Amino acid sequence: MAEDIVLSDLQLDLMRVLWRAGELNVADATAALADRGLAHTTVATLLTRLEKRGVVESRREGRLLVYRSCVTEAQVRRSMVSSLISQVFRGDSKALLAHLVSEREVAPGDLEQVRALLADADADTKADKRGTP
Repeated sequence: MAEDIVLSDLQLDLMRVLWRAGELNVADATAALADRGLAHTTVATLLTRLEKRGVVESRREGRLLVYRSCVTEAQVRRSMVSSLISQVFRGDSKALLAHLVSEREVAPGDLEQVRALLADADADTKADKRGTP
């Protein structure tokens, strides 16, 4: 699997379908993406390209190829956010957070959740330094 997993919107939609279903053949994936109006061949091409990148794998079931994800949604999210921070914010994650807050992308209730997450992360870091679980 490639370390950098950056996917297009369409690829992400396809991966979300795979993550939900576990395994799908091309026809089922096409049906699951019906709102996109994609041709069967388009979905097949997307899956083939994702397989070449190591993001999905296939197995033969009769005459059909059945696909499943080789990566988790968390791995993809982590990779894509890392890429965003690297490319847009020159590696400064604080700049991303500052941007979200200054652009009002974070609602007031969300800020409380972020504070709690930061407090938990801080507590975990301190526990790690003390060598306690």
